[in-house]
Amino acid sequence: MRHSRILALGAVVWVSGMAAVRAGGAALTEFTTDNFHGAGNCAMCHSNRIDSTGADVSMDAQWRSTMMANAAKDPLWQAKMSSEITRLPALESVIEDKCSRCHMPMARVQAVTDGVEVAVFGDGFMDKTHYLHRAAMDGVSCSLCHQIQDSGLGEPGSFTGGYVIGTSLPGPDRPMFGPFDNMFANPMRMHVNSTPTQGLHIKSSEFCATCHTLYTPIVDAGGNVIGEFPEQTPYLEWERSAFAPGADNHAECQDCHMPAAAGAVAISDRPRWLTPLPGIGQHHFVGGNALMLGILKDNATEIGLTAEPTHMDATRSLTTGQLGTDAASLSIAGAAVGQGVLDVALEVANHSGHKFPTGVPIRRAWVHLVVTDRLGAVVFESGRVEADGRIVGNDADDDAASCEPHHETITSADQVQIYESIAADSGGNVTYTFLRAAGYVKDNRLLPRGFDKDSAPADVAVYGSAVVDADFVAGADRVNYRVDVQGRAKPLTVRAQLLYQSASHRFVEDLRQDATDAVARFASYYDAADKAPVTVASAEAVIGTDFIDFPDFAAQWRNSGCAEPTWCGGADFDHDGRVDFVDMMLFAGSWLAGH
Repeated sequence: MRHSRILALGAVVWVSGMAAVRAGGAALTEFTTDNFHGAGNCAMCHSNRIDSTGADVSMDAQWRSTMMANAAKDPLWQAKMSSEITRLPALESVIEDKCSRCHMPMARVQAVTDGVEVAVFGDGFMDKTHYLHRAAMDGVSCSLCHQIQDSGLGEPGSFTGGYVIGTSLPGPDRPMFGPFDNMFANPMRMHVNSTPTQGLHIKSSEFCATCHTLYTPIVDAGGNVIGEFPEQTPYLEWERSAFAPGADNHAECQDCHMPAAAGAVAISDRPRWLTPLPGIGQHHFVGGNALMLGILKDNATEIGLTAEPTHMDATRSLTTGQLGTDAASLSIAGAAVGQGVLDVALEVANHSGHKFPTGVPIRRAWVHLVVTDRLGAVVFESGRVEADGRIVGNDADDDAASCEPHHETITSADQVQIYESIAADSGGNVTYTFLRAAGYVKDNRLLPRGFDKDSAPADVAVYGSAVVDADFVAGADRVNYRVDVQGRAKPLTVRAQLLYQSASHRFVEDLRQDATDAVARFASYYDAADKAPVTVASAEAVIGTDFIDFPDFAAQWRNSGCAEPTWCGGADFDHDGRVDFVDMMLFAGSWLAGH
């Protein structure tokens, strides 16, 4: 049986119970192992931090509701890992070791240091009696990140959880890295057996890349490992963008995901005479996973969150705010009607420093475009989403073996412009099993500015029809729509939205095939969740008629039953006591003069 030696090991000294670290706040976990401490141990000094605007920028207040804090508790992660093990049981130990590196990092490092088997399910880290259970469930916590050493960062060996922790360094001289020098050390030496040490590497993108550049084994149909698959590569995408070092728009990951607090803030309240410092990084780690933040909040007690609803609301608001203001934009570059055809050109721009959507290949963004006539009737619609998260017209949602191609021009309602990455197995078939993924059959995610798709290496390349689309370029894509509007009452209104989902309908449906407890649990949460996509950007335009088309407009008005007293407020423009065709002509002339 797994972990038969665990209870005999003396590697851990527990601090009993949970500590309420903030007045009126939820309790953070306290624990101590040879190498790590719980967030509750750190929060005793790093709470109640207020910036110059009066906002609470305490590390614990912001962190506890993030996906980082809940990396181990994330029910989707648990479900996906159990699914992968069910499909590839011979690789159970490989899967659990690789996944726990970044989702249960403190437990995994401590287990390796102690010479104990790394396991997640069964009597592994998820088991409440496991001596590393609390360390595991504290997710990506303070004493993990702040102990990562400046060793090989940015090199391939540091990716996929290849960070280095100084497990052989004794306390209290063990360094706890931060961006500041000459910090008052006594409180940390006394309470967490460590010494605050300046380490500027903690503000670098290479630091984040240790977990956010992920390669997974490629397993062929015979169960053989034949290589590695670039599952997530935002750091490698950023390296080729206009935000990389030396570029005019240089920005590190932390600049967007951990922006500095306003003004100077004292990093701790112990001792209270510490000098406030500028540039304190906020620990809200804002990303794009609005769906899971909602699921976590809705099921907080069962999942075991330490965050309260107000914390979850704050993080979700930051997430939707970043998606809605900083991620991408949408504009109508051109729209015109001629010979009964409406031509619309949309420009979609990526403002992030990596591909959008980013990260694990389950996310997607797409264009929802609706054309209505003067009477409000829908003339054309592409990209409508159903309540269950399915995109109408998306080939992948209709057929698990298909994927919606990238489009240069859309002419029918069953075509949708979806920006996504979809994997293929070693036989070239679409797959949602991460360890069967050998490459991408489609990757038309929006490129960051400065990215050269023609010279990009295979791990970050563009795949599918976007490769030959001349309008799919660094930082933007143009997609054209041609709509039959013959006989439609004008003016026409075009409304476009760029929508985003952090877990695609097809991915979830694929997951449901595995009858594990973790999958069933996630599915119940997902089915009850609000699956409405996040609106990233929107645009609208009204396309009127001209004198060439005016006879058609007049005929439409006369034959449509609109010549009723309710039309145009029943306006009797010529004052002859009736609303008729002459009134329509007068109104139309007035309208054209104003447009």
